[in-house]
Amino acid sequence: MKRRVVVTGMGAVTPIGNSVKEFWEGVKAEKIGFEPITYFDTSEYKVKLAAQLKDFNPEDYMDKKAARRMEKFSQYAMAATAEAIKDSGLDMDKEDAYMVGTSIGCGVGSLQTMEKEIGNLIEKGPSRISPMMVPLMITNMAAGNVSIAFGLKGKSINVVTACATGTNSIGEAFRTIAYGDADVMVAGGTEGSITPIGIASFAALKALSTSEDPKRCSIPFDKERSGFVMGEGSAIVVLEELEHAKARGAKIYAEVLGYGCSSDAYHITSPAEDGMGAATAMLNAVKDAGIKKEDVTYINAHGTSTHHNDLFETRAIKLAFEDHAKNIKVNSTKSMVGHLLGAAGAIEFVTCVKEIEENFIHKTVGLCECDEELDLNYCKESYEEEVNYALSNSLGFGGHNASLLLGKYKD
Repeated sequence: MKRRVVVTGMGAVTPIGNSVKEFWEGVKAEKIGFEPITYFDTSEYKVKLAAQLKDFNPEDYMDKKAARRMEKFSQYAMAATAEAIKDSGLDMDKEDAYMVGTSIGCGVGSLQTMEKEIGNLIEKGPSRISPMMVPLMITNMAAGNVSIAFGLKGKSINVVTACATGTNSIGEAFRTIAYGDADVMVAGGTEGSITPIGIASFAALKALSTSEDPKRCSIPFDKERSGFVMGEGSAIVVLEELEHAKARGAKIYAEVLGYGCSSDAYHITSPAEDGMGAATAMLNAVKDAGIKKEDVTYINAHGTSTHHNDLFETRAIKLAFEDHAKNIKVNSTKSMVGHLLGAAGAIEFVTCVKEIEENFIHKTVGLCECDEELDLNYCKESYEEEVNYALSNSLGFGGHNASLLLGKYKD
């Protein structure tokens, strides 16, 4: 039998706050995290803005030696995990460590290490490559470092599905618990790829906004949208089997009810134009949850602010929900934090949990006027209303589609 899975802890480091509390206060205040890139000189780049973390110090979360042995994406995951585990009240001394697992994905890994060591290779030769290059660079090291630091000996996986990574990571953790392979999973996503090659390569794809106005750079569903804004950070949640959580008196934020996936099998960067792939993922999540699609009244969209994504995701929502689509409120958290790539789905999952908890649907900040075909309710204003279910979508390069359905916890 499928076991019930609940959310008992959350942690985050984001461009608008380095904790869940700060992040959520920023969301409600319609705060945006966009500013000129400070990590490198952008004078020769068309893209000038990104959503960087502010005042992040890894030594606030780990000792200096440990921090030196991790690149940004791992440091961010460690920081968010520390908050999530503390928030959950999980005491590993009282747990079977082999039933507590890790599912933390990263879409890109450390471009910083890659850039540095390629420079060493070209300038100094192969003998000067750092022996730490591989363990600093590879994407699974966020999950690995978290597992080691917190003594999590259960299943440890790193899902990499581009911009769907965070959602798939939480979804696979949900399934792991639901079918008895773990009682607790620490799950989410992380990314730290605001680097010269990171910005230059996405800009070469024409995927990034070249706007220099922080208020008009990441504007999902707006007719003037021109691309996404690169963000960075991490969001981690503690998922737990319901009876396990109740037995230790854990606070329960929400319940994970359904998980759906599909592949467009269409194009390496563009979603399927008819939206069928994303629609299928959404309907699979609804079916897995055992609810009617008419029960869904809120969707946290992938909503990247690219022309293709916002149009084709809109088509997908209409295809999945038919006439009911007009009754659904759709918003995009990326309007405030940008696109965190492998961490995007995870921070949007945290957003959904908070919206369910506080019965608040946030505004899509910066949205002024939509294209003619974009005719759903994309939340030009925030709403204070009952949120019983939240559907969170992520779509990744390569045609990856993933959706998670959350609901209010009912005993």
